[in-house]
Amino acid sequence: MTEPAPLSPPAPPLREDLLDYTPTQRSVPLARRRAARVVAEWGQPGLAGDAALVVSELMTNALLHGSVRGRLIRVHLTLGHRTLRVEVSDPRGERLPRPRPVADADEQFGRGLSLVGALAARWGWEPRSVGKTVYAEWDLPTPAVVVT
Repeated sequence: MTEPAPLSPPAPPLREDLLDYTPTQRSVPLARRRAARVVAEWGQPGLAGDAALVVSELMTNALLHGSVRGRLIRVHLTLGHRTLRVEVSDPRGERLPRPRPVADADEQFGRGLSLVGALAARWGWEPRSVGKTVYAEWDLPTPAVVVT
């Protein structure tokens, strides 16, 4: 019996943007605007609005449910050949994301992850050594090309 072949490591991203934010309300619009600008600069203006909205939702969730005083929230955007990925990492690994059913149409809260699921091709979470990362991904209609 032969040993299974090891998986090849994922290809490095074509573009990458990483910034840590203080866990304050002011950080949410800053991260949203930065995401929209960066995604558009990367040649994906059609995804810039959706990516910005997803960053806003994930940042808000991290602020409300995942923040710890003195610990930062990280936003990491990557552009691969076929995928745009948004990640938001916070220090509270025990508070895992899960969509909530909205019982009342007038309810103001509880729709963020449903919105993320509607906008992105897929979303999920991954544990970190400290905390967790919640991500959303979009498949690109045509392979991304980096022009230098």
